[in-house]
Amino acid sequence: MHKNLLLSSLLVLFSFIAPAQRVGSSPEYIKALTSDWKGERFPDGRPKVSDAILERLKNISIEEAWGVLKNKGFLNQFEGDWTIINPDEAMTGRVVTAQYMPLRSDLEKQVKEQGKIEDRAQKGGTNSWPIDMLTEGDVYVADGYGKIADGTLIGDNLGNSIYAKSKRGVIFYGSVRDQEGLSEIKGFNGWIKGSDPSYISQMMLTSINAPIRVGRATVLPGDVVLAKKYGVIFIPAYLVEDLVLTSEVTALRDEFGHLRLREKKYLAGQIDSEWSEDIKKDFLSWLNNYPGKLPMSRKELDDYLKERNY
Repeated sequence: MHKNLLLSSLLVLFSFIAPAQRVGSSPEYIKALTSDWKGERFPDGRPKVSDAILERLKNISIEEAWGVLKNKGFLNQFEGDWTIINPDEAMTGRVVTAQYMPLRSDLEKQVKEQGKIEDRAQKGGTNSWPIDMLTEGDVYVADGYGKIADGTLIGDNLGNSIYAKSKRGVIFYGSVRDQEGLSEIKGFNGWIKGSDPSYISQMMLTSINAPIRVGRATVLPGDVVLAKKYGVIFIPAYLVEDLVLTSEVTALRDEFGHLRLREKKYLAGQIDSEWSEDIKKDFLSWLNNYPGKLPMSRKELDDYLKERNY
């Protein structure tokens, strides 16, 4: 009897002191999610992948990036079939995630109350909260569960705010309004599932910088995104530098192979299979006299070739 009373009292006490579920993930949680990253981090805990790597990533094809991730066991990082605001412009950046769900009033009340505790803006909709957190180089990635009508997460006003903070754009598994206005924001871009003139309605923000699903892909805060007209790839931060270098070398191999095939120096089967020692020597000689500017430093290339079987 006394034991049951004590247990009940402890449970009641715990219910008063237990912390509420955060809207924005804590730095400790984000660090735990991305524990394989060993480099610099932002104050919010996300990995700080260098701007130089983000710039080099723009030149990597979707197929090259996908191939590297597949070989490392990451098979669920791609999503295609997008409407793209400026389809000829690639975008890379560090991911800030947001999760939206159909509106449920009791949960929305809790989210807004917790937002006060986290000192989030109380004027306007909660769909502005992820935007307030953006820094330069960030890409706002949201799961809007594919809602188009009444699922417009931003219009051109919020689009201008996003670009002012991040110098990037958005990737929404959902929709936007004012697509024409968004297209006129120089430098802004967006990968979306549709557009609609309606305002956001009957949906709510539930989390920021937590894991989300974007179509076929699982996305973590701090991932690096490669977005092109052919689709979007989400890359774990700790893999991105190796992915860029591996993809750059693959592109050089392809350039060399295509050249030699056009010259009829080798047969297609020789290029498409493991290279002979003569082809390897020819490739190294070609690299030493490469007509353009190599995308990586010579040291990076030499170190890579020493460790890889090409």
